[in-house]
Amino acid sequence: MTTSTTPRSLTAEELRAKLDSEHPPRLLDVRSPAEFEAAHIPGSYNVPLDTLREHREELTRHLDTDVVLVCRSGQRAGQAERALAEAGLPGLSVLSGGMTSWEKSGALTNYGQERWDMERQVRLVAGSLVLVGALGSFVVPGLQALSAFVGGGLAFAAISNTCAMGVLLSRMPWNRTPSFDPRKAVAQLAGSR
Repeated sequence: MTTSTTPRSLTAEELRAKLDSEHPPRLLDVRSPAEFEAAHIPGSYNVPLDTLREHREELTRHLDTDVVLVCRSGQRAGQAERALAEAGLPGLSVLSGGMTSWEKSGALTNYGQERWDMERQVRLVAGSLVLVGALGSFVVPGLQALSAFVGGGLAFAAISNTCAMGVLLSRMPWNRTPSFDPRKAVAQLAGSR
């Protein structure tokens, strides 16, 4: 079942007002556990995008439409909204500008160990591969194909609004926290209301 919806977009100020209301929404932060550990909105639940996609049917049984999805910039939260809409839970809200806008607004944020966000990691890896392909082609003929492959991947990522490199990087050990367990995250969310 494919449901075409436009997520409700909330500014940081609108979300702050909702959180201060009598019935605050639940917050699902879909960033990697490491990004969540570095900075997150107090009271939010960390359900990384890949975990959310894998457990979306189960999650829809424990969620209602009073949920706000959060990521770094709003892109992954939009993908999470589409995944949950396809599983039968349309109409969720997305924090416009993500944690970036939340922190810029001066809103209360829990900080932990600082880590590079996923977008920065993708830029480092993609840029390094392009540089290796371009400079390495002087020594190894044909290596410039690596640069072309990475460039094509970045173009596809922009067109499809997905990022395979980001998904792969999110599974790297430095992007995991020792305490993160996907089953526990889903169970915690199920028991929260």
